Amino acid sequence: MPTDTSASSVPAPQDTPFAVPTPVCVRPATTADVPALATLAALTFPLACPPGSTAADQQAFIAAVLSAERFTAYLADPQRDVLVGVSPDGSPVGYTMLVDGEPGDEDVRDALAIRPTVELSKCYVHPDHHGAGVAGALMAASLDVARERGAQGMWLGVNQLNARAQAFYTRAGFAVVGTKHFQVGERLEDDYVLERPL
Repeated sequence: MPTDTSASSVPAPQDTPFAVPTPVCVRPATTADVPALATLAALTFPLACPPGSTAADQQAFIAAVLSAERFTAYLADPQRDVLVGVSPDGSPVGYTMLVDGEPGDEDVRDALAIRPTVELSKCYVHPDHHGAGVAGALMAASLDVARERGAQGMWLGVNQLNARAQAFYTRAGFAVVGTKHFQVGERLEDDYVLERPL
């Protein structure tokens, strides 16, 4: 994580002409945020799943990857950065997770053209704050953290049926460079691999 972990306010650009901006402070997550992050992750992950994904598969993924115990481990991992966007009342309204280093997935390694790279592993916003600039603020902060780590590029995987997320990432400067698979419970999903220079 960056050595300066003080909270910094990030202007929240509007994603749509009619959006009501959500004032958001983006900062590194702490262990005190873990319960709220796990709750937010359990709420937002199913919203990004394709129509064929079952509730059982979604819950299996949440239990295995997005539990409070897993977030505690993520925060202790020196290769990861977890950022949280909080509203003025201190409520978490979104989060991102970055993973530094060479991807473990061979399809991803073959698709990427920029090294060193950082993965944007997670980028989720509470549904009550969609379209209000929270995702843009989180993305801007995540790109800054990746640059501070010395990365030259950032990559992510997004479900091939998630058009809303794809449109957001395209606006943020990402382009499709390949495909990969993503396991959700018993179901193997098809993802696009997106990449952008920093």
